[in-house]
Amino acid sequence: MAATLQEALLAPDTRPLVIADCEALIKQEVSDLTGISGTAVKLAYKAVNVFSPDHVRYIIDVLLPRMTDELEPYWAGFQSSDNLSFGDYLAERGDEVTGVLLSVSDERGANSGNPVIIKAYGAVRGKAARHVTSALPRVGALVQKFAD
Repeated sequence: MAATLQEALLAPDTRPLVIADCEALIKQEVSDLTGISGTAVKLAYKAVNVFSPDHVRYIIDVLLPRMTDELEPYWAGFQSSDNLSFGDYLAERGDEVTGVLLSVSDERGANSGNPVIIKAYGAVRGKAARHVTSALPRVGALVQKFAD
């Protein structure tokens, strides 16, 4: 087992697999959304993919190191806990973990020079916390898959 999430998730042979699983997770999460806010997210996701079909994969690759850094203390806490599931561990700290992860994407969004991406992100950001929080069990499972 790798000593840190950085070593586990960002190893050259593992990173492409993590990115592919993250992309599949995002696609599934978007697909599962319902209601008005779900429709808004689906439209934004579609707009981004039409504008730049590889953008989601690209942004995962760009954000992965920072997201991994932000998850590292939670992984350390999980390893010293009685929890068997990192997803459950993250979900128990939902608002805190969501805030940390969204701060990374907010920073990236604020520094994007692409108006289509900025508009799409702005359209869904208001409800993003709810969606990220509900995805934490799957995020944790994905991390645990590669870090165990």
